[in-house]
Amino acid sequence: MYPFSQLYFKAMKFICAFFLFFVVSYGHAKQNCQKPYTSIYAFGDSYTDTGNFVAMFSSGPGNSINNPPYGETFFGYPTGRCSDGRLLIDFIAEEFGLPLVPPYQADPGNFVQGANFAVAGATAINVEFFEQNNFVSFPLLRNSLNYQLQWFDEVKTSLCNCTDECKGFFSTSLFTFGEFGANDYSFILQSGKSIEEVKNTYVPQVIQLISNAIEKVIGDGAITVAAAGQLPTGCVPLFLTLFASSNKLDYEADTGCLKAYNDLATYHNLLLVKELGRLRGKYPHANIIYTNYYDPVIKIVKNPDHFGFINTPLQTCCGKDGPYNWNATEICGMPGVSACQTPSTYLHWDGVHLTEAAYRYISTTWLNGPHAIPPIKPQCKY
Repeated sequence: MYPFSQLYFKAMKFICAFFLFFVVSYGHAKQNCQKPYTSIYAFGDSYTDTGNFVAMFSSGPGNSINNPPYGETFFGYPTGRCSDGRLLIDFIAEEFGLPLVPPYQADPGNFVQGANFAVAGATAINVEFFEQNNFVSFPLLRNSLNYQLQWFDEVKTSLCNCTDECKGFFSTSLFTFGEFGANDYSFILQSGKSIEEVKNTYVPQVIQLISNAIEKVIGDGAITVAAAGQLPTGCVPLFLTLFASSNKLDYEADTGCLKAYNDLATYHNLLLVKELGRLRGKYPHANIIYTNYYDPVIKIVKNPDHFGFINTPLQTCCGKDGPYNWNATEICGMPGVSACQTPSTYLHWDGVHLTEAAYRYISTTWLNGPHAIPPIKPQCKY
């Protein structure tokens, strides 16, 4: 038997060694959890666009997003973002110590640390379809998902030279797909088609196109891909105004949102979740994430004070007239249309998009859960 002093000395050496191992391991794990991605490649529409629309559409009323008060909260000037400040993609980039993801059409610079291909108004279905079938009465930008994937291929040639090299490069990248489908459904519904027709005919098409895009980037080497579902569109001031009803039964009693349009969003999300599950089975090496817009927005609408949104949750901060402070002829960024004094207390910024404060909150639920499955930020394991 060892004397007590020797036993104590040996025990202390073991404890110190274990403590040193724990500290080193914790440091490495913490470092890996804080910055697991070396670049971000983003696809989507106005909820993700950081300047592509403004670069592609240099004139016309749509360019009002490049006028004050857009950008006033964070940047101090318009940046082409459809908000008063940062978007979800900006908060995600900041979380991992990466530069704000540069818009591909506006920034001819280096895309080694990421590129943003999202464009306001973008659709999942090819834009030519909407024009040829008279779903729109105006020419659309060539900005649909198929074009964005072509832009990605152009960037890819500047980043890697062969399949193996690309797979290595993109294995540490985060790929994000925004809530594709919102513009598709909006164009189709405003042309007079019914919600049932949209559900039966067009939602499956949109889901398939999103799935095809995810498979394409996985084939290019992507390992981590996040795909966003729809917001509760029945709570969006634009939809509440354009599709207003005199029948109180058309509105949800606890939110004031339009039932049918929220049901459409829910249906889309259910099909998307199912498809992402299928892709996980097909590509077990990939981390395929469902990012949920619907639930965090509905939570804010139902209990805005709890999240610091003390103003009426269906009201627009930057707008003019109408029950939701929004009308189609005088939108944010136009002369005579002003913003509220405290955007951070509003959920909605301009009648279609959210405030920076709302994006900030949602980003925390995507990075850490519970509204991303699995969370975008890798969970530390010790």
